[in-house]
Amino acid sequence: MPQSFWESETVEQEQEKQQMQEDAASPATLALSVDEFAALEERVLRAVELVKKERQARNAVEERIAQLETQLLEQMELADRQQKEMDTLRTEREEVRQRVERLLSQLDTLEV
Repeated sequence: MPQSFWESETVEQEQEKQQMQEDAASPATLALSVDEFAALEERVLRAVELVKKERQARNAVEERIAQLETQLLEQMELADRQQKEMDTLRTEREEVRQRVERLLSQLDTLEV
């Protein structure tokens, strides 16, 4: 009795399944799968280590940035104080110059 189209497809599918099972059961294929898995595991572990190192580096950079921001603020405050002090000293110098000129002027009047 001839097989119908559907029956022949089913027989072919069963043969493919059996072949796949035989291939999976062979030791060479299992060794290859274990080797591939080990290689994948090694790559995953390296990726995890890389991510850890990058996070540590990022944290270190963020801490350094925070320190530099603090230093910058301190330096800006210091620069502001020094600018105010310079302005005060310039004003005082101008006042002293004017007083000295007045004193010299008075001395000139006494000598005459």
